[in-house]
Amino acid sequence: MKLLGVEKRENHLYSEWNLTYRVGWHQIVKAAALIYQYTEDPEILTGDAGGVSKVTVKSTEEIMNLEEMGYLTIRGVSEILKVPVMITFFNQMDLVRVTVISETEEFAEADYQKFNLSMCQYMDSAEIAMYG
Repeated sequence: MKLLGVEKRENHLYSEWNLTYRVGWHQIVKAAALIYQYTEDPEILTGDAGGVSKVTVKSTEEIMNLEEMGYLTIRGVSEILKVPVMITFFNQMDLVRVTVISETEEFAEADYQKFNLSMCQYMDSAEIAMYG
C-alpha cells in the first residue's frame, strides 16, 4: 500500500493510501476483521450514496457476513498504534482513507516520511489480510 499524502487538521492527521489493486467487498471485510481484533471498542459503519449506518457486530465472523455497501469504516483505539484511528475502505476502489488522532509524539506532525514509517507496516498488514 502506498501513502498518497498526509495532512494535519486541528488534532487529527488525515491520510490517503493507494492499494495495490482495486478491491471488492470480500477483501474489505477481511481487512476490517483483522483490524477489529486489535482495536479497543471498535465501531463499524457502512454506507453508500443513500447514507451511513452504524453496524453492531460482536465477532469477526459477523463482519465477514455484512451486507455489501459502497464503503466500510472501522474506528476505535488501535492496540498496535496506541491512538484512536478511523479507516475507510471503498468498495471496488483502490483508495483507503485513514484518520489518526495526534495524541502521541509519533503522530504529532504531518511529516510524510515519519508518518509513512509509522503507518506503512500497519496498512500493509491490512492489505495482505485481504488476500489471505
